[in-house]
Amino acid sequence: MNTIQFIGALEVGLIYALVAVGVYLSFRTLQFPDLTVDGSFPLGAAVSAAMITAGYHPVIATSAAMISGACAGFITAWMSTRLRMLNLLAGILTMTALYSINLRVMGGRPNLALLGNDTLFTSFKIPGSDIIVVLFITCLFSWLTYRLLITQVGLGVRATGSNSKMARAQGINDQHMIWLGLSVSNALVALAGSVFAQKHGFADVTMGVGTIIFGLAAVIIAEAILPTRTVFQAIVACIFGAIVYRCVIAFALNMGGFGLQASDLNLITAFLMALAMLLPQLKQNLKKAHTLLKEPTG
Repeated sequence: MNTIQFIGALEVGLIYALVAVGVYLSFRTLQFPDLTVDGSFPLGAAVSAAMITAGYHPVIATSAAMISGACAGFITAWMSTRLRMLNLLAGILTMTALYSINLRVMGGRPNLALLGNDTLFTSFKIPGSDIIVVLFITCLFSWLTYRLLITQVGLGVRATGSNSKMARAQGINDQHMIWLGLSVSNALVALAGSVFAQKHGFADVTMGVGTIIFGLAAVIIAEAILPTRTVFQAIVACIFGAIVYRCVIAFALNMGGFGLQASDLNLITAFLMALAMLLPQLKQNLKKAHTLLKEPTG
């Protein structure tokens, strides 16, 4: 893997770090298995691409993409809390509906090109500006998420995920906390989709397939490698996990000796996901072995 390929993998990893933070917010903080992200990622891409091609400023288009993602997350949360649906079913229904909505947003076309239009990345003409823009966006919104989670409202979201009954006993409206948490989570995922579309110059209705797998793998890798005892540590670990995961995929695809091709991406993703799931158990086994070796023999 050469330098250009590494920088490309780093850029994609930073974009998907927003997905990892969003998945961390829903899966780990709220304990809500939300599959909406597979639909909100292309939703963000579709909304921003449609608005940019219609002549709107990229910042306005990106903001609209985040709002649309937040609405998708809110719908999932509302169906779960108000209609008493299973969490997985609510996410699946929203994800399924978003496929048709994304087609509508893009005017019935399965993909929409952004070539020749102004994006967030065309404002800078210096070398290496793309990765600077992606790094700034990822760090900014990750920091804003951290600031939200350490406020009283954020503590309410975290308390709801830890023990909803105890949260209600303390006067916290757990339904509102779920609405807020899933809205913020999917807003981050939609932002990632918007930035991804503007970086690569197109939006596609199928580009969200496997987004949840990427986010989960990044979170699991983060928890296996770095400490996540505090909110700040967890968010930094999610960013690091997404970068590592994407770089490993890029490295595997560029190892010609194994005969891997771009069409093997899903196979590599599934393998790395399984490996990521095993990392916590392997780490625990190593700690046990290390403890046994340090125990004095009688």
